[in-house]
This record gives sequence, C-alpha cells and structure tokens, in this order.
Amino acid sequence: MKFIIALLIPVFLQSFLVKSDTTDSKWKKTVEVKKQGDHCKDDKNCFNRYHPAIKPVVKANEGDIIILHTRDALDSNYNLNSVAEDVPTFNLGEVHPMTGPVYIEGAKRGDALEVELLDIEPDEYGYTVIVPGFGFLRDIFTEPYIVNWKLTRTGAVSDGMPGITIPYEAFPGSIGVLPGMPEIKNWKKREAELASAGGVALTPDPSFALPADVCGENGKHKDDCLRTIPPRENGGNMDVQQMQVGTKIIFPCFIDGCGLFSGDVHYAQGDGEVSGTAVEMGAIVKVRTKILKGKAKDYSMPATKGNDEIRDMEPTKFYQTIGIPIKDAGADLPYFKYLDSEEIKNLSNLSESLTMSARHALLQMIDYIVREYGMTREQAYILCSVAVDLRVGQVVDVPNYVITAVLNLDVFDKNRN
Repeated sequence: MKFIIALLIPVFLQSFLVKSDTTDSKWKKTVEVKKQGDHCKDDKNCFNRYHPAIKPVVKANEGDIIILHTRDALDSNYNLNSVAEDVPTFNLGEVHPMTGPVYIEGAKRGDALEVELLDIEPDEYGYTVIVPGFGFLRDIFTEPYIVNWKLTRTGAVSDGMPGITIPYEAFPGSIGVLPGMPEIKNWKKREAELASAGGVALTPDPSFALPADVCGENGKHKDDCLRTIPPRENGGNMDVQQMQVGTKIIFPCFIDGCGLFSGDVHYAQGDGEVSGTAVEMGAIVKVRTKILKGKAKDYSMPATKGNDEIRDMEPTKFYQTIGIPIKDAGADLPYFKYLDSEEIKNLSNLSESLTMSARHALLQMIDYIVREYGMTREQAYILCSVAVDLRVGQVVDVPNYVITAVLNLDVFDKNRN
C-alpha cells in the first residue's frame, strides 16, 4: 500500500502544479467572430449594407468580451508592394465591409447600448490612398497614390514617407448597430430627396451588396438596404478618432438585440481624414457591452464617454494654420454643385462656410509641409489625412468662421531626436 501511495504522490503533485498555473485561471467569457475567406463575399460573418433582416452571426450576453476580426475599409488586396496603378481597381459597391452583427441578449428596441473599447490589435500592414474623384481636395489631387505602412503598436513607418513615424492611435472607423425599418424608411427618404436636389447621396444599390440573399440583386430587401459608407444615427462610418481604447460609445438600439458590428479600423487618422483614407488596416477589436434599459430616447445620435484619452493624443509640438471661407474668384468648387453654383462661383469670400475655411487651412498646411520638409504635394496630402487635425476655431464672427489645421510635429523623426 505504501508503495502505491509513493507512486501516486508525484502524479498528484504534477496534476496540482499544472492546474495551479496562473495562465489556466480564466474568468472572462468571450464571444469571437473570425474572418472566413479572403474577402467579405466569401465570409458569412461579413456584410456591407444595413437592414434589420440581416441575421446575427453570434449571440452575446451583457458583459461578455466580444472579439471581432475586421477587414480593411476597401476589402482590398493591397500589400507592401502595391503601387499607384493598383488604387483604381477597388469596387465602390464592395467597400466598408462590417464584421457581425452580434445579437446582445436582453437588449430591446428603445434601449441604449454602451460599448466599451477594450483593445485593438493591428495587422502588420496598412495603407493610405488617394482615389481619383474622392477626398476633400478631389479637384486638386486627381491622380491615384498609395503609401504602404509597416505597423506595430509602437508606430507606423513607410518607405514612401521617409523620416515619418505615425503614432499608434487606433480606433474603429466604423462601429454601430443595425437600423430598424422605421429608420430605413426615414433615412432612405431624406437621402433620396438630397440626391434629387443634386446633392451627393449614396442611395440603395444591390450591386455587390452583402449579404446577397437580403441585399443583393436578387435579395428580398434589395431596394431598402442602405450603404455602409455614410454615418447615420446608428453610428457606422463616423471616423471619430477620439473613440480610442478605454472610451465607451453609446448607441440607441433600433432592433431587438441591437445588431452590433464594427469594421474599417484605423491605425491612425487626423481629424478630417482629408484624403479619404486614414492608415487603413484589418484588426482584432475587443469590446464589452452594457444595456441601458429604455435610454434610446436620450440618444438621437451615438455619444462617446472617455477619460484622458484625448489628452494622451495631443502632440508635444505642433504647427497650426488658420482658414477662413475665401477662395479664388471664379473657382467652381465641388462642394456647392447642388446650390446656386453660378452665384457662388463668382464670389471670393463666402459667408459662414466651415467647408471653405477647412479647405483654406488645409491648403496652407500642405504648402507648409512641402516648403519646410521637402515632401511632394501628394505626400503632404497623405500626411494631412493621417496626422493633421481640423479644428473649429469659432462660428460667430460672420462672415469668416475659422477652422484651424494642426500638424503633430512629433511625427517627424528629426523633431524627436
């Protein structure tokens, strides 16, 4: 008997030691949504239109850790060897793929959903592009351009931007909840009215829409599926860089389960994302949710709560330009096509226009970067998209409202040495 006990003691001790390893002590419940296939069209966990009939891919309880593996904004094939000629190849019908939706147990229409951002793990590769016909200065930058970035949590660098290191300030460019049918009807109507007035609006288009059985050309709801490019009351493509890890975003819920999703994660972005893209990347996003019963009425739009995240993003050195709403007389700019363009065209000073003030500040900033740092105008425009913040100075001193452009000088390696 003593012999048997002697043999069992080492086995018992070994078992005890294995079980006592701290790595094996788990208390978090996780729900994970992984990517499947190379593109959204190959992935049942991915969609690129909004409609309440889109089925949830997974269910999660309040407080669960939800892990979403997301795709880049263009669902692209770009890599470190991509060149400008590759840029026009993406399809606008396929852009902004979202991971989800996730059904939150216990959440009902009329509730609000608080989404806490816990972590964002970046891919190793990212890109910033200039797409012809797209971006804030699309009338000036008319040729395709791409910068390929090598990404780590300590900074993004590129052979195409020597001497530049972009700090890691990741956030979900798109995050939100699915709309209900009343919202679909209302938003579809107002966007159709804007389009009929000559404004820019992306109305429903079933081409390359996903999921195909709901929103595609033969989908049951193809005429009511909204594009994922514009932000709306359900959140989506808000591109708000202050939504950093540690913040909490509150959404009104429009359907039972809310239909939480995320995608289009940005490694870094300047306020404005002026070229049309930030440092775009795929990522792994971790969030946790809390249901605020009956609180949707308090949130006509998403809202963000944070602590010192904004302060931590402030540069230690900066250069700032000032913009007011002036332009060259006779310049016919793309922003006012659906207004009285001929009358506006002949003016050199516009009234109360934040758009023109932003343009004025941005053009000065591009000139500064080219002059002081020897970059090309395309490189300067890209840098503005990822490291320049457009900020409102004042909206009272008519006719000249002020927008400033603030460049984080810390991105230049020589300024940190």
